Amino acid sequence: MSVTFASLSNRNYKRYFIGLTTSNIGQWMARTAQAWLVLVTLTGGNASMLGWLTTLSFAPTLLLAPIAGSIADRVSKRTIMNAAASMMAIDAIALSTLVLTGHVQLWHVFLLAGLDGTAAAFDGPARQAFVSEVVPLSMLPNAISLNSASFNGARLLGPGIAGVLIAAIDTGPVLALNVLSFAALIVSLSSLNRAELHPARAKGKGGLIEGVRYVRERADLKVLLFIAFMFGTFGFNGAISNAVMATEAFGKGPSEYGMLGSWMGLGALTGALASARRPRPRLRYVLEAMAGFAIVMCISAIAPNYWSFAALLVGVGFTSITCIITANSLVQMSTEPAMRGRVMSLWGAVILGGVPFVSPVIGWIGDTFGPRWTVAVQGIPIGITFVLVTMWIMRTDQLSVVVDRNKRAPWLRLVRGQVTEDVQLGR
Repeated sequence: MSVTFASLSNRNYKRYFIGLTTSNIGQWMARTAQAWLVLVTLTGGNASMLGWLTTLSFAPTLLLAPIAGSIADRVSKRTIMNAAASMMAIDAIALSTLVLTGHVQLWHVFLLAGLDGTAAAFDGPARQAFVSEVVPLSMLPNAISLNSASFNGARLLGPGIAGVLIAAIDTGPVLALNVLSFAALIVSLSSLNRAELHPARAKGKGGLIEGVRYVRERADLKVLLFIAFMFGTFGFNGAISNAVMATEAFGKGPSEYGMLGSWMGLGALTGALASARRPRPRLRYVLEAMAGFAIVMCISAIAPNYWSFAALLVGVGFTSITCIITANSLVQMSTEPAMRGRVMSLWGAVILGGVPFVSPVIGWIGDTFGPRWTVAVQGIPIGITFVLVTMWIMRTDQLSVVVDRNKRAPWLRLVRGQVTEDVQLGR
């Protein structure tokens, strides 16, 4: 098997990957249908309401992070994921039924989005840490990249399929298909061979507080979590910007809107597969991807037509996923297995923590200043983040001896102003 798909040689991971990919496709179709339902059917083009939908979807992750990571380190991660998938399947049944019967109202969508977000808050740290229990540590970077490839391959297929189906049969049937995708994930998790899994034992008595203490002593983790926070807060609002750009800037319909997600997914899938081929994650890739994302987003904001905007979204997807996958791999590989659930709950909290507050603002910016500003306000903050992290690296160059002695940045070595990395597996 090729280096890119090496983790699929593991039987358990192969089964999990199939179920995960099926579920991801269904969820991307449902997200697209849900956004169209709110933006067009229920509000007549109100981007602010789309921003509030995003807030309700992600706010539970921020609120529940203190206990979700601790539970993930103490309870079977597979059990948590099964329970979350079951909850989201019930929500999908409820929403599709309301839409198909013509009784859906905006508050129904908001309530069910909040319930989905609650299930996802517990699912996130368990899912992030679970892959390290399925594959050996030597395969972990590859498996993390393939997980992202699954997510972004689904992003490539899901929105485009959803856009065509919405135009043909409306949003209700598309939302109903999501129920089947969760069933596929539950079946795949139940089919795993327990004897071949290697769960980690929890360390310490604390929950998130102990995770915070662990991260506080690690300069490498702190800077990576800062990057994740900035990217998550400002860089992942495509559900809003793509919708308003398609409908308001270019006057397009549901099929064209869905295709924008697919174009972004194409770039993201390419980035994920490229990351899967790399033997080790490196900080250099994170920095290059941040700079590239900022540049491409700012150019996208002034794209003259739909097709040029769609083409630029390939670059947006590639750079964003390269940055996040590489940072995620660096975090997981340098975290002790017994602390991984709590650290990954912090990762989930910071990468979504600012979204509940920023998404409504981006929606308001679109309503007030026009759709193109919803794109620009994503690129500019990431450009600033790139500058700040680069300045930190240049300053750390002067302190490299201290950093090395205290082992606070095991993946970072700074010599004569040049950045090299040393990912120490298992630390």
